Amino acid sequence: MVRQARRMIAVLAGTLAAALSLGSAGAVAAAPKAPPAGVDITGEGLRQPLRLRTETRPDHVVAVIDQVNFLGRTGLSTKPKPADLGPKYTIVVLAGETPKQTYDLYPKAVGGPRIYRPAKQPDSRRISAGWFLGRLNMSETLRTAGVPLERQFDTVSGGVGGGERVLQDDAVNPARDIDEALGELQRLLLLNVAVMLTITFGLAGIALLIRRRTR
Repeated sequence: MVRQARRMIAVLAGTLAAALSLGSAGAVAAAPKAPPAGVDITGEGLRQPLRLRTETRPDHVVAVIDQVNFLGRTGLSTKPKPADLGPKYTIVVLAGETPKQTYDLYPKAVGGPRIYRPAKQPDSRRISAGWFLGRLNMSETLRTAGVPLERQFDTVSGGVGGGERVLQDDAVNPARDIDEALGELQRLLLLNVAVMLTITFGLAGIALLIRRRTR
C-alpha cells in the first residue's frame, strides 16, 4: 500500500511539472506578433509597385496596415456602385518577401473611403469576401507613403475604427495583440492554479492515508 501511494505521488508530481511547462510554453506563444516585413502598393498613377519595408520606412508600413487591421469577419450588406469608387489601390502585406494578405483600397469613393477584401488571399487561405468602410485618413496615409493623391487637410483623424494620426508611433495592431496575450496568460495562470490545487489536495489525501495505514 505504501509503495502504491508513493507511486501515485510520483505520478502527480510529474503531472504538475508537465502542466507548468505547458503553461510556460503557452505564455511564450501568446506574445504579441512582430510587425509585418513590408507592404507593396499598386494602382492608378503608380508606374511600378510602391515597395515599403519596415527596415527603411517602418512608420509608413504601420500606417498603411492600420487602414485594414480593424476589419471584421463580415462586411457591408450592399456593394458600392463601381462609378462611385474612384481610383483603386491594391496593397499586399508581406512576411519577409512572401505575400500574405491583400486588400483593395478606394480612398476617393463617394461617401467615404472603401475597402474590399477578396476571399482568395496570397497565402492560399480563404476568408469571407466583403466591402468595408475605410478610415477617413486613408487618402492622406497613402499620399504620405508615396501614392500620387491630392493632399487633404480635413482628414487628419481616422474614420471607422477610431481616430488615428496619419503616421503611427506604435507597432501594428498593438492593443489587440497585447489584450489577446494578457487574456491567454490569465487563462493559463488560472489553469495552472487549478492543477496545483488539485495536486496539492491529492497529495494531502494520500499523505493522510499513508499516515493512517502506518499507525
